[in-house]
Amino acid sequence: MSTTPVIDVDALTLTYGGFPAVKDLSFQVDRGELYALLGTNGAGKTSALETVEGHRAPTSGAVRVFGKDPRDRAAVRPRMGIMLQESGFSADLTVRETVGLVGRLTGRDDDVGRLLDVAGLTRKAGTKVGQLSGGEKRRLDFATAVYGTPELVFLDEPTTGLDIQSRDALWDAVDRLREDGATVVLTTHYLEEAQQRADRIGLMHQGVLHREGTVAELTRTLPSTIHFGLPVPAPSPPLLATRGVDGKYLVETFGLQKDLHTLLTWAQDHAVELLDLQAGPTRLDDVFRAIENS
Repeated sequence: MSTTPVIDVDALTLTYGGFPAVKDLSFQVDRGELYALLGTNGAGKTSALETVEGHRAPTSGAVRVFGKDPRDRAAVRPRMGIMLQESGFSADLTVRETVGLVGRLTGRDDDVGRLLDVAGLTRKAGTKVGQLSGGEKRRLDFATAVYGTPELVFLDEPTTGLDIQSRDALWDAVDRLREDGATVVLTTHYLEEAQQRADRIGLMHQGVLHREGTVAELTRTLPSTIHFGLPVPAPSPPLLATRGVDGKYLVETFGLQKDLHTLLTWAQDHAVELLDLQAGPTRLDDVFRAIENS
């Protein structure tokens, strides 16, 4: 198996009228990986991915997809599926016609009926696109993106507008693609999806890639937390804690298990009830906020 990254971005810079939307961005995505590129609105991730997809030319730097320039559409595009936030399909075509048309344009082979089943649109096959709900249009976007089981799939906000059942079905379909060896690049504002699904995550802010790694690597950069309240009266807690205006205590620690054990042992020895006790590692959204506020 080739060790060449599916995506190789090296010192990518994009400027618009002198404004640097992306600055010296470098990252790689390996074969079979689910890589999430995340950032706030205006972080530069959309511009970066449009360059990777072959829609924009770099101001400087280099981008390679399957070892080739992504603007070499004949070599790269047939191996790539893209689910945009809005695909702009013709409102007068039916769902079946739309999937078939977009599928033929990819140069890949597939069965339209299979795609409609994967996307949960079989009953909507004869419905015009203009009559679909927002969630149904997202499922149509997905069906066209994965036509012919592409080797590389871009998912841009894939679950926006979907109910829980449809979200689960979409991620099941993504899991099957990955089992077949597909590489997936995800952008989403649902950070819990990235935290649950991504092998690695890149966090962008103001055009710069600030941090990259697995969820565990990213969340280790910030302390875990213990929240609790105490009845009145009660002795002082055994750990260094800050007390909020609501009277609740907060402990920030890089030794969660040890400090939680200390707190629970102290509470038992002093017959103190810990009110609304909550403890856990830092979440991805905490890392995100720390970057935004840095």
